[in-house]
Amino acid sequence: MFAPIVPSGGLAGWTFLTRTQEQQATLFNDAPSVQRDTEYFRQTISEVQSAEDLVSDRRLMRVALGAYGLGDDIDSRAFIKAIIEQGTERNDALANRLSDVRYSQLADGFAALGPGGSGRLDAEFASRTVDRFQRREFENAVGEQNSSMRIALNADRELATLAATPGSDNALWFRILGNPPLRKAFEVALGLPESFAQLDLDRQLQEISSLAAQRLGIESPRDLADQDKRDTLTRQFVLRDQLNDFAITSSASIAVTLLQSAPRLF
Repeated sequence: MFAPIVPSGGLAGWTFLTRTQEQQATLFNDAPSVQRDTEYFRQTISEVQSAEDLVSDRRLMRVALGAYGLGDDIDSRAFIKAIIEQGTERNDALANRLSDVRYSQLADGFAALGPGGSGRLDAEFASRTVDRFQRREFENAVGEQNSSMRIALNADRELATLAATPGSDNALWFRILGNPPLRKAFEVALGLPESFAQLDLDRQLQEISSLAAQRLGIESPRDLADQDKRDTLTRQFVLRDQLNDFAITSSASIAVTLLQSAPRLF
């Protein structure tokens, strides 16, 4: 299994990773284990006609959930079945009652198995899902080397898609706030304190949109369709994240030094 190469953290590591991302992702996705999962999905998904069919097949679930960054829910069959079967049309649907928007994205992605759906998942659907799965699996593998690089890769990919999504600016900001990895990218890039999460949601929206304009030049989530704007965000994220790590390491080092130099009490 090819392990992605991330030679260092911070901006230097990010620059290397983005320069070699395409070649590394190809090598990773050519691995036999990834090929087996994706080929099985392509060959079998057309036989699925209901959410029950999907959740009953663990191999299909691995790709389906992995494509939406929800791989940790693979054992929550009843929960995932309810997410898909209830869809997102009704305000009280389970996916709409959860703060994590990845569940509503999953329900929308598998809408053919939801209320009023056709019950048919075709080859085009399979290709889209496999592509999402492969991208996320590569990001996860990068995350095993450096978790911050995974967040940055995810942000670059997800925000390009979000920028083309219908809806008002406020609706798109709420989607960012409701997506844990995207939220993390913005919080770190903007230098937001931990107390930010304690604000009510409307205040969070006001703060993140205002600071994104001031510090990153992002006036609207739609600006993120521009690669340069996404680059500004991801570069700021990896730089601030590296500084945060350095500050924590330095504080710990100082504390150890003080303890070692302190006179013995007994």
